[in-house]
Order: sequence, then structure tokens, then C-alpha cells
Amino acid sequence: MVVASPNPVRNEKILATDLPMIDLSADRSEVGKLIVRACEEYGFFKVINHGVPEGVIAEMEQESVNFFEKPLAEKQRAGPANPFGYGCKNIGFNGDMGEVEFLLLHTNPLSIAQRSKSISNDPSKFGSAMNNYIRAVRELACEILDLMAKGLWVRDPSYFSKMIRDVENDSFFRINHYPSCCNNNTTRVGFGEHSDPQILTILRSNDVGGLQISPDHGVWIPVAPDPAAFCVNVGDVLQAMTNGRFVSVRHRALSDSSQSRMSMAYFGAPALQARVSAPPEMVTTSRPSLYRPFTWAEYKATAYSLSLGDNRLDLFINCKDDEHNKLLD
Repeated sequence: MVVASPNPVRNEKILATDLPMIDLSADRSEVGKLIVRACEEYGFFKVINHGVPEGVIAEMEQESVNFFEKPLAEKQRAGPANPFGYGCKNIGFNGDMGEVEFLLLHTNPLSIAQRSKSISNDPSKFGSAMNNYIRAVRELACEILDLMAKGLWVRDPSYFSKMIRDVENDSFFRINHYPSCCNNNTTRVGFGEHSDPQILTILRSNDVGGLQISPDHGVWIPVAPDPAAFCVNVGDVLQAMTNGRFVSVRHRALSDSSQSRMSMAYFGAPALQARVSAPPEMVTTSRPSLYRPFTWAEYKATAYSLSLGDNRLDLFINCKDDEHNKLLD
């Protein structure tokens, strides 16, 4: 269980380092190589010149601000999150807590239309803003996944992206609001340490820091906010589909003592019955298959049954622990 607690913890190491920033307007073959390197080293990078229109971003951000500015009783009409809807402090179903309130929504247009009725005083406006934003960031995610496939020399460049292009895809959209703390400049955990179970996450936040990634146990790298960029991180499914070459990075969000932070995250996921496995190019005699094939429905059920910080992917290991650890070193 992850419970909101003061930060930093004494045995943690905060590492200031420049994280990869990738210009998507650069030479495509070079961009693919840079993305692969970032995913292998950090499981995380930022992208600029991403092609998502500023107007689309601004409209979705304003609709999000409008919702979180409502009185609590009005926001609660959109909840409780089960899993979709409005939630406050309770994260998931297993007792995890954080200094956060959120909206979790499915990206299916019919689901958006239905949920918008309890979220906004103008449901059609909210639904339009969200559908426009989802279309734009999905295209960005697909572009990045295609570049990954090319950078890995996967024969089918759409091997990864076709999973979230599937009309039955199970992708989510989450808007998080981390209120400012009111007591003695204390920074607290807004959303505890975890990895994302899906394929890929595309995240944008306002100009307030708080996101941190953990490339090694006990080491945390703060991610500087950048209004011109999107943050991209590898999810568990993509780690499995690259046979462990890419890292599903563990991360967390801290709440600022003086400023509120808002973030919007698109979680690209396969269809429930989609079979998750690495392409042939990722499996060799020197690097045998690390994970057994599974469906997204199976993996999703496992994720929901565990606490936020639990390592889910290890439950799907396909070889002996010593072989697995050696290949991931």
C-alpha cells in the first residue's frame, strides 16, 4: 500500500540530470535511434515539435481547470471512480492513497459522451475538447511507436502502434490535480511510486514541477516542467513486447507546498483480447523470450488485484530468475 507521506525519505537519492529531449521534426532515422536509446536507458523522454495543436491542448486544459474549480459536492457527482469517474485521495481498489484528485475516463467516444454529462455543465463542449485531444495524442503515440519499431529493426513498423489503433483499444485518459499543501512548506506524495501497465503514456502538465522518475532503486530524477513538450514513458506491456530491452520506468508525483499542479495523461492500451508478445526480431538464442504471452485483459486484471507499487510484470516471467536477471542487467 502506498500512503501519502513527507518527502524526501532519508535513504533516497535525488539526482539532477538532463533527461532526453527529442525533436520529432529531425531526421526520422536519427529520431528512431534516439528514442530507442532513451527507452533503454530511462524508459522516459520528452518530445518537442510534436504536432499536437496548441488550441487543442489549451481547450482540454481549460475544461480540466473548470472541473477541478467546482465545489467538492459537484465534483463528486462524477464519481466515485470505479474505476472511471472522479476520485479523491483513494487510488485504485487496494488501499493506496495520495494527495490527489482525479478524473479517469475511457477514451471510447460513447463512454466520453456518457461521462461528460456528470462532469461538465456543457457536456458537448467537454466531450468535444476531450475527443479532439485524444485523437491528437493518439496520433502522436502511434508516430512514436512506429519510430520505435523502425529503430529496433522490427519488420512490421506498425507492430506496436496497431494495438492502440484498434477500434476496440482499451486506452484511458486521466486528469490529475495535486492541490497545494497548506502546512509548513511540506512536500507530500501526490501519486506514489508505480509503473504504468499499458503500452505507452503521453503526459502533459502545467508549469509546476512534481514528476520524478526512478531509473534505479532509491534514486529519483526530478522532471522539469516544460510547456512546449510532452513527456513519454514506457509501460509494462511495451517492456514485454520489446523482450525487456525497453524499461517500464517507475515514477511518482509530489505535491508542491505553494502551487497546485495539474497533469493530463493518455495511456495507450491494446484491446482486451489482444495477445501481447514480442515480435520475432526481439527474440534470439542469446536473448530468449523473457515473458510468456498474455492478453491485455489478463494483465489488466492482475494490475487491478495488486497495490500501486507492486511489480506486476515479474508475475509473467517466462524463464528462470537467474536467466531473467542476467538478461535485464
